[in-house]
Amino acid sequence: MTQRPPLPADLFDELCPSSLLPFRFGDKWAAMVLLCLDDGPRRYSELRVPQARVTPKALTQSLRGLERNGFVSRTVHNDPKLRVEYALTPLGRSMLEPLDTACRWAAEHWDELLDAREGGGGTGSSPG
Repeated sequence: MTQRPPLPADLFDELCPSSLLPFRFGDKWAAMVLLCLDDGPRRYSELRVPQARVTPKALTQSLRGLERNGFVSRTVHNDPKLRVEYALTPLGRSMLEPLDTACRWAAEHWDELLDAREGGGGTGSSPG
């Protein structure tokens, strides 16, 4: 197993721009899971560190959905102790660039997105 530095607990800001995207990839946490796997396979406990606000149940459901849709692989190792690792598949890796682009877009339009959410959305006149 290749030793990688641990994921920092503050990898994701609580006010992450991805929370304001007008569209969602997978479930609420899928994009963050993919980003955590960018530098190689990780164990479940490693994925929990930067996603402390995600419940264990939600993280498990997100991982299962990503695996079911072919974005993440799950590998069980029995050497000498049982451990499970999650890794990006080529399909999952192909999503990193579009996710980065979407997050940069959300960061650039942060204020506009917040204003739209707080104001109820549209700027057009009401019918009638």
